[in-house]
Amino acid sequence: MQVVNYTEFRRSMKAKLDQVSDDGDTVIINRSENKNVVLISLREYNSLKETLHLLSSEKNRNRLISAIERAERDDYETHNLIED
Repeated sequence: MQVVNYTEFRRSMKAKLDQVSDDGDTVIINRSENKNVVLISLREYNSLKETLHLLSSEKNRNRLISAIERAERDDYETHNLIED
Protein backbone atom coordinates (compact mmCIF):
# COMPACT_ATOMS: atom_id res chain seq x y z
CA MET A 1 0.00 0.00 0.00
CA GLN A 2 1.26 3.43 -0.90
CA VAL A 3 0.21 6.81 0.39
CA VAL A 4 0.81 9.79 -1.89
CA ASN A 5 -0.43 13.35 -1.96
CA TYR A 6 -2.57 14.59 -4.81
CA THR A 7 0.24 16.53 -6.49
CA GLU A 8 2.56 13.52 -6.47
CA PHE A 9 -0.23 11.32 -7.81
CA ARG A 10 -0.89 13.74 -10.68
CA ARG A 11 2.82 13.84 -11.51
CA SER A 12 3.09 10.05 -11.68
CA MET A 13 -0.48 9.06 -12.56
CA LYS A 14 0.35 6.55 -15.30
CA ALA A 15 2.92 4.76 -13.13
CA LYS A 16 0.53 4.65 -10.16
CA LEU A 17 -2.35 3.35 -12.31
CA ASP A 18 -0.05 0.69 -13.76
CA GLN A 19 1.05 -0.37 -10.26
CA VAL A 20 -2.55 -0.71 -9.19
CA SER A 21 -3.74 -2.61 -12.26
CA ASP A 22 -0.62 -4.71 -12.92
CA ASP A 23 0.67 -5.40 -9.40
CA GLY A 24 -2.56 -5.33 -7.41
CA ASP A 25 -1.17 -2.48 -5.32
CA THR A 26 -3.40 -0.08 -3.39
CA VAL A 27 -2.76 3.66 -3.48
CA ILE A 28 -4.20 6.10 -0.96
CA ILE A 29 -4.33 9.63 -2.29
CA ASN A 30 -4.23 12.28 0.41
CA ARG A 31 -6.25 15.34 -0.46
CA SER A 32 -6.99 18.53 1.38
CA GLU A 33 -9.86 18.76 3.84
CA ASN A 34 -9.57 15.03 4.60
CA LYS A 35 -11.13 14.06 1.24
CA ASN A 36 -8.79 11.10 0.79
CA VAL A 37 -9.33 8.49 -1.91
CA VAL A 38 -8.35 4.82 -2.17
CA LEU A 39 -7.37 3.57 -5.60
CA ILE A 40 -7.72 -0.17 -6.28
CA SER A 41 -8.01 -2.23 -9.44
CA LEU A 42 -11.38 -3.18 -10.86
CA ARG A 43 -10.50 -6.83 -10.24
CA GLU A 44 -9.89 -6.09 -6.54
CA TYR A 45 -13.07 -4.02 -6.29
CA ASN A 46 -15.17 -6.80 -7.85
CA SER A 47 -13.60 -9.33 -5.49
CA LEU A 48 -14.46 -7.17 -2.47
CA LYS A 49 -18.03 -6.68 -3.69
CA GLU A 50 -18.47 -10.43 -4.22
CA THR A 51 -17.10 -11.20 -0.76
CA LEU A 52 -19.44 -8.65 0.81
CA HIS A 53 -22.37 -10.19 -1.05
CA LEU A 54 -21.48 -13.75 -0.01
CA LEU A 55 -21.09 -12.73 3.63
CA SER A 56 -24.12 -10.43 3.76
CA SER A 57 -26.54 -13.23 4.68
CA GLU A 58 -26.00 -14.83 8.09
CA LYS A 59 -27.15 -18.20 6.78
CA ASN A 60 -24.74 -18.11 3.82
CA ARG A 61 -21.91 -16.78 6.01
CA ASN A 62 -22.36 -19.69 8.44
CA ARG A 63 -22.45 -22.24 5.60
CA LEU A 64 -19.22 -20.86 4.13
CA ILE A 65 -17.46 -20.86 7.51
CA SER A 66 -18.62 -24.43 8.13
CA ALA A 67 -17.38 -25.54 4.69
CA ILE A 68 -13.97 -23.96 5.31
CA GLU A 69 -13.69 -25.67 8.69
CA ARG A 70 -14.58 -29.06 7.16
CA ALA A 71 -12.03 -28.57 4.36
CA GLU A 72 -9.32 -27.66 6.88
CA ARG A 73 -10.07 -30.93 8.74
CA ASP A 74 -9.94 -32.86 5.43
CA ASP A 75 -13.58 -33.79 6.09
CA TYR A 76 -14.92 -34.09 2.56
CA GLU A 77 -16.05 -36.66 0.03
CA THR A 78 -14.65 -37.33 -3.43
CA HIS A 79 -17.01 -38.27 -6.28
CA ASN A 80 -16.45 -39.22 -9.90
CA LEU A 81 -17.95 -36.97 -12.52
CA ILE A 82 -21.04 -38.23 -14.27
CA GLU A 83 -20.48 -38.45 -18.00
CA ASP A 84 -23.33 -38.25 -20.51
